[in-house]
Amino acid sequence: MSETHPELLRLRQSIDNIDAALIHLLAERFKATQSVGVLKASIDLPPADPAREDRQIARLRGLARDAGLDPVFAEKFLNFVIAEVIHHHEQIAGRQAGSAEDADA
Repeated sequence: MSETHPELLRLRQSIDNIDAALIHLLAERFKATQSVGVLKASIDLPPADPAREDRQIARLRGLARDAGLDPVFAEKFLNFVIAEVIHHHEQIAGRQAGSAEDADA
C-alpha cells in the first residue's frame, strides 16, 4: 500500500474545509428562509415568489460568471435550493393554517 502524496492530502483537506463551510452557510441560509416562511404565512403571502426567484437566479448567474463558475451549474444549484425553500414554506403555511383551524374549532 502506497502513501498518499502530501500535496493530494493538502488539497483534500482544503476541499473538506470548503465543504464544511458550505454546509454551515446552507444551514444559516435555511434558518433565514425559515423565518421568511413564518412571516409569509403570518401575513398570508404565497410560499413561492417567482419574480424574486428570477431576480436571484439572474444575480447569481452573474456572480458565478464573475467567479469563474459555470452559470448553468449555479442556476441548477439555486433552483434546487429554491425548490427546497418553497417546500419548507408550504409546510409552514400548512401548519399555520392547521393551527388557525384548530383555534376556530
